Amino acid sequence: MTIALISFASIFVLLALGVRLAVALGAVGFFGLTAIIGPNAAGSMLAQTAFDTANSYTLAVLPLFLFMANLIARSGIASALYEASNAVLGRVRGGLSMATVAGCAGFGAVCGSSLATAATMGSVAMPEMKRFGYDSGLATGSVAAGGTLGILIPPSIVLVIYGTITEQSIGDLFLAGILPGILGAVLYIAAIMIAVRLYPHLAPSTEGMVLPSRRAALLGVWPVLVLFSVVIGGLYLGIFSATEAAGIGAAGALLLGLLRGKLSSNEILQAALDAAVLTAVLLFVLIGALLFSNVMIYSGFSAMLSGLVQSIGVTPILIIVAIVVVYLVLGCVFDSLAMMLLTVPLFAPLVADLGYDLVWFGIVVVVAIEFGMISPPIGMNLFIIRSLNPGIGLSTIYRGIVPFLLADFVRLALLIWLPAITLVLPYTTK
Repeated sequence: MTIALISFASIFVLLALGVRLAVALGAVGFFGLTAIIGPNAAGSMLAQTAFDTANSYTLAVLPLFLFMANLIARSGIASALYEASNAVLGRVRGGLSMATVAGCAGFGAVCGSSLATAATMGSVAMPEMKRFGYDSGLATGSVAAGGTLGILIPPSIVLVIYGTITEQSIGDLFLAGILPGILGAVLYIAAIMIAVRLYPHLAPSTEGMVLPSRRAALLGVWPVLVLFSVVIGGLYLGIFSATEAAGIGAAGALLLGLLRGKLSSNEILQAALDAAVLTAVLLFVLIGALLFSNVMIYSGFSAMLSGLVQSIGVTPILIIVAIVVVYLVLGCVFDSLAMMLLTVPLFAPLVADLGYDLVWFGIVVVVAIEFGMISPPIGMNLFIIRSLNPGIGLSTIYRGIVPFLLADFVRLALLIWLPAITLVLPYTTK
């Protein structure tokens, strides 16, 4: 127990000192295992974990989906998705903000990264909202919140990492993320509608606003919709695995980019190199996380925590609520990936012992992480938007994100209260 507590505290100290997440997790995991099972066994476990992780067929989804995301980002798809969303939603007050959320949801469905979604859609949507006189807080809030949908709507890199740590089906996790992701987009749009109704000055009147043709705008995004439908539909129908879906998605994105005439040979090569580098970084982080997870297991800390909770006699749902509160608090000061890698090895065994589905818990964790990405003071998406718009103060961005934080509270409550929202799609495929 002492070794487990020291290991957990050491990671926080190392991160506070600026040590890289992968190095902190790996070093603490290795030395923790050395103290528990000895240096030879710890060395063997390090080697075996590194080999198995790098050689995993399941984790082949990482470079393939990252390659797909890079190709999509370089193909001008973000602008087409925004124009289509604007053509449908732009005729109501606050329509550009709503279109931004819808565009983020669409881009996240073929990107898988929250930061990339926020950065890409921010560069497309912010100039338009500024041009029409939208309140800076509402504009930045809609981009930052919409960007979080990128790590929930499949394909999601975060869900791949969660599935690897908890040994859950990545295909099931992808399917489980669809309805909560759509729910998030709907609640964000509802938050915008309520905000502009209560405070009309946040968004201008749509009178006299020239909007793109719905027909032309929707025709411009049909290939993206087909690509997403093929990838997710194939998973849902059991036609192919998550890894095969990633390969099809990457090939489809390459073909789509070439047909649009937006990809040169140099851009394709750069997209592949970027995917390879980020894959190596993520695998390094994952190896460290798995070593740290083994410290929690071999020390008996996870079993002790589960026994302690059961001895207290608190109802399971209150334990889940307490875990979510921990995520919401940590999200104010920690990076999302670090937060998940530090806590999932601790909480997942406890949640499984309480009888909850770990696929459902994974989606709850990701939604809580999304909340952290837009929570002051260190929400990563807030700083992405700030870097793209240096003329807008952080206080304005913090004010603008409040309606979306309230929407996420509602979504978390619904997902905890009604697990069927999460589990209906993965269970209908079995």
